[in-house]
Amino acid sequence: MNPHQDQGRGRPDNRDRRDHGDRRDDRRDGHHGAGRDAKGRERSGSRGRGGPRRGWSQERPSERRRSTTSSRTVAYDALRAVHEDDAYANLTLPHQLRRARLHGRDAAFTTELFYGTLRAQGRLDAILALCIDRPLDDVEEAVRDVLRLGAYQLLDMSVAPHAATSETVALARSRVGAGAASFVNAVLRRVGEKDLPTWVAEAAPDREQDEIGHLAVAHSHPVWMVRALSDALAAHGRDRSEIDDLLAAQNAAPSVSLVMRPGLTDPEELAAAGAEPGRLSVFAASWPGGDPGGAAPVAEGRAAVQDEGSQLMALALGLGADDLVQGPDLHWLDLCSGPGGKTALLAGLALERDADLLAIELQPHRVDLVRRAIATLVEAGAETEVREGDGTKVGAEMPGRFSRVLADVPCTGMGALRRRPESRWRRSPGDVGSMGRVQRDLLASALDAAGPGGVIAYVTCSPHVAETLLVVKDVLRRRDDVEQLDARPAVRAGLLPEALEGTELGEGPSVQLWPHVHGTDAMFLALLRRLPETPEPADTSEERTHP
Repeated sequence: MNPHQDQGRGRPDNRDRRDHGDRRDDRRDGHHGAGRDAKGRERSGSRGRGGPRRGWSQERPSERRRSTTSSRTVAYDALRAVHEDDAYANLTLPHQLRRARLHGRDAAFTTELFYGTLRAQGRLDAILALCIDRPLDDVEEAVRDVLRLGAYQLLDMSVAPHAATSETVALARSRVGAGAASFVNAVLRRVGEKDLPTWVAEAAPDREQDEIGHLAVAHSHPVWMVRALSDALAAHGRDRSEIDDLLAAQNAAPSVSLVMRPGLTDPEELAAAGAEPGRLSVFAASWPGGDPGGAAPVAEGRAAVQDEGSQLMALALGLGADDLVQGPDLHWLDLCSGPGGKTALLAGLALERDADLLAIELQPHRVDLVRRAIATLVEAGAETEVREGDGTKVGAEMPGRFSRVLADVPCTGMGALRRRPESRWRRSPGDVGSMGRVQRDLLASALDAAGPGGVIAYVTCSPHVAETLLVVKDVLRRRDDVEQLDARPAVRAGLLPEALEGTELGEGPSVQLWPHVHGTDAMFLALLRRLPETPEPADTSEERTHP
């Protein structure tokens, strides 16, 4: 099986409908009027105090800019949407870019500023706390976002210091108020006095005394996540010393990977549209940069953006389980299908095997996303039904019906921080416990829904041991009708021939992918199989043999 199949036609991809309006200049000030006289007139530096004028601005108040570039304004508005409205970073930024009509270099600058600031937030806050004479939490959140954007330009981007500061002060003046602008100017002056390594050395604990705390600041992760990721490396057979590389990889901007919908496009068409060959998955292509939404295969729904690690998880069930399923192979199930990327891969592969696919999704708005993801495949003949429902109940409602089941369960997302950097600041250790209960219920339901000889793929985008190995171990301990399979051959079924030799898949039986090893999200896969039913022993009683 490979993507060199017939082509079809589809519909435009889904669009984010969120609309975050511009924030009004409410004149609230994180500095509470510092630098203003009784008449509300603004002062700059030490002017009026008898000494030389030391402020950064050499312009008169009437000459100062009251607005900044569209790029910085868009990055700020997107950041406020994430922090104020709990918006998803990967959904709100494209919307803001389209609304501001930013393209090319401006869009690239905005993207780096926005995502980079989100990733570096913990480290930036630790540095900003050293530059303010009161707790950073006491500063208005809108002002904190302005400061983070300015500090990121000063410490992490190749923006000239005077431009980073003056543009950020102008942003503060236009979005938060003149008083906040004066405060921002003073704080960024202090930030600009030292480079990033010097600030990290001052803000982070000594590594020899507190390694986890040091790494948390240096690589901008919550402390509990650093500890959990270090434990995950060890539990999956890797060396804890890889933690630096792992954290650094989670801060790197990921490349854009495309997935070819089975039977609807091929590598030649993607190459003609500007894509390059994929690295791992037989259905992957790599987009060199920018938004691929204008490419015809993507615009028509015959290709989509999807990490190659996610592709390999779906292909392990859709391709790799061909030799593992025992018995009829007619009905497939996707237990937690939103937003639909893996569902679409399975739908295309099920079509080619004369199987049908039932996709279950709990959240109504994600049901719509799944339907859009599979629309072109349904038009091409895929027998795929999407239902809104609770995956934990499917096993009881349809026991023993399915030959292949994907349980891509909700998780903390600790393996996908490259793409959803805001997750690291929203999650807490308590989420691991609450999600663990749901993950066990979903896996148990998936096992009940599988028929004898059926194969179940348990998938998470988190390497946390409590969400991966412990869930599988706990569920297996409670059942005597399930066996765990070696997932490595199934994953290899989805690999490009040139990637077979150099792709490490560990010691098995489960597979854990890593950003710093595979260049993918940290996806976890365990393959399980319902044991075939044991035939009833033949009745050899005398009554039966001699009626």
